[in-house]
Amino acid sequence: MKKRLNIGLIGYRFMGKAHSNALRTIPMFFDLPVEPVLKVICGLKDDVAAAAQMYGWQRYVHDWNEVVADPEIDIVAIASPGYTHAKIAVAAAANGKHIFCEKPLGMSSDEAGVMYEAARKNKVKHMVNFNYRRIPAVLLARKLVQDGRLGRIYHFKASYQQDWAADPAVPYLWRFDQRLAGAGSVADKGSHIIDLARFLVGEMIAVAGMSDIFIKERASLGNAQLKEEVTTDDAALFVARFANGALGTFQTSRIATGYKNALQFEIGGSKGCLRFNLERLNELEAYFADEESSTQGFRRILVTGPEHEYMDRWWPPGHIIGWEHAFSHQYYEFIKAIVEDYLPQPNFYDGLINQQVIEAVERAAQEKTWVTI
Repeated sequence: MKKRLNIGLIGYRFMGKAHSNALRTIPMFFDLPVEPVLKVICGLKDDVAAAAQMYGWQRYVHDWNEVVADPEIDIVAIASPGYTHAKIAVAAAANGKHIFCEKPLGMSSDEAGVMYEAARKNKVKHMVNFNYRRIPAVLLARKLVQDGRLGRIYHFKASYQQDWAADPAVPYLWRFDQRLAGAGSVADKGSHIIDLARFLVGEMIAVAGMSDIFIKERASLGNAQLKEEVTTDDAALFVARFANGALGTFQTSRIATGYKNALQFEIGGSKGCLRFNLERLNELEAYFADEESSTQGFRRILVTGPEHEYMDRWWPPGHIIGWEHAFSHQYYEFIKAIVEDYLPQPNFYDGLINQQVIEAVERAAQEKTWVTI
């Protein structure tokens, strides 16, 4: 009989469902020496009971303190709003729990630093859920960069645009409140493309940028007549200089009409160029300058064959995977790190550096100047 790893999940709505789906899926497709057990899920409201039953959790609680103090729990997964991350993670680490945390890691680099130190001091495994690292097409892009197929890297261009908040009638939510969200699109969406920039190209050393709140007020969720001030950015733009000399351009928006979940990046080098779009996540576009000139051009690589990372665990070539599979890959890597006793990536250190970049962008936008990271 396999050893069991008991999991406690804090948060049960959109992200809670994504985490639950990944944990239930892993044993069907990935050969692990342990069995992940969906032990307890936590949520403040009464409908967490229905969620626990639907998602397959053994029980539910309303207080996260019960989860982190439970001696049966091995892993605490944090999928609650950002303002709760630090206190849950620090308490979980103090109780010897391994921690899987949603991004951004904390509300500030100070919080992220406290979380990192708590996890390090208590010698627990920790991971921050920058799950787009685990998309096979992204991993192929990284391999091509590391193998030198693009030559010297000159450019990294990235954008993450959605339109879920483009309608002014969208009511006031916690993501519009700086006290609860920390920042707007530059943190919620920007954290992902900042992480991919570090993963694919390297560290950034300085940034300059701008941001704005286009819809200044929104109707209260409970009272349409009451208007509440929006204090997090709707959109942001920034440029960056990488340590290796490359230049970066970044754009984030939650009001980009027509874009649903368009995380896009382009890596340009002396010998080639790569392009990726999350809305077509099974594909990578590539151009290589050393190919026969008569047939040169961007070509589409369908990243679904068994030679690509993780794809031998899923379906036959051409049978595409989706957004949710990156969560399965991330949890697989986390559980493997626990079993084999090494620190996984991306971990809380990556979350800390990410937070420092976000704050540098915010400061650059406020002061209208370059900010060194």
